[in-house]
This record gives sequence, structure tokens and C-alpha cells, in this order.
Amino acid sequence: MKILVMGLSGSGKTFLSKLLQKELSCAWYNADNLREMANDWDFSEEGRRRQSFRMKALADFEKQNGRKVICDFICPTKEARKIFDADYCIWMDTIEESNYKDTDKIFEEPKNFNLKISKWNQYSPKEIANLIKDV
Repeated sequence: MKILVMGLSGSGKTFLSKLLQKELSCAWYNADNLREMANDWDFSEEGRRRQSFRMKALADFEKQNGRKVICDFICPTKEARKIFDADYCIWMDTIEESNYKDTDKIFEEPKNFNLKISKWNQYSPKEIANLIKDV
């Protein structure tokens, strides 16, 4: 199962993903770590598309080998979310704007998601893990 934790920079994606990874005992890929490994800090439209394909390739590998995987990245556009093709999507809608105005400008609020988190204490990681396990 491919789990996407998405939202603006600073919304809590990585914090939640780290806790969920422990609850679900699964693989976890963080977008910033992958960009660092690839030495690819291109945030143009093409660079963002490349990042979505990079995240998808790793997540697909885990899923094809029978493992759950969490990927946390901004995934700012409908196209990026379509490329990644999550089985379960958590939208971290906890902030109005980030420190990256260029990203805020292109961010499209998702219409399709499984769980929207609007407040930090809305759900515990255990509750979220149980919701995912029930899918």
C-alpha cells in the first residue's frame, strides 16, 4: 500500500510520517532526503514532475514487494498526485502558507484524499494507523 502524506512545507508531514512509520512498521521515504540523495534541488515544473516520478518508483518497488510505504512530500499539484497514484492520501491542512511562496502559489488543494488533518491534535498516530489498516 502506497501512503501519501502531503501538504505545504511546515505542515507536519515529516513529523507525522515518522510516527506513522513506527506504528505501521513500514518503509518511509521523505522528499527532502531523496532530493539530497539525487542532488536534485530543481523546483521548476519539470523538477517537481521528476520528483513525483522518483517518489513513485520507490513506493511502487515497496508495494510490489508486499510492503506498506509512506511517502511524505508536498505533492503540490493535481498532476503530481496523479503521477504518484497513492492508495491512501493524508492531507496535512494545518497551515495557511509556508516559507516558500513559489510553492504556495502553485499548490492546488486536493479534492481526493482519505484523511484531512486540520489540527495537530486531531488524531493520534495510533488512530491514523488504525484507519489505514482498516483499508
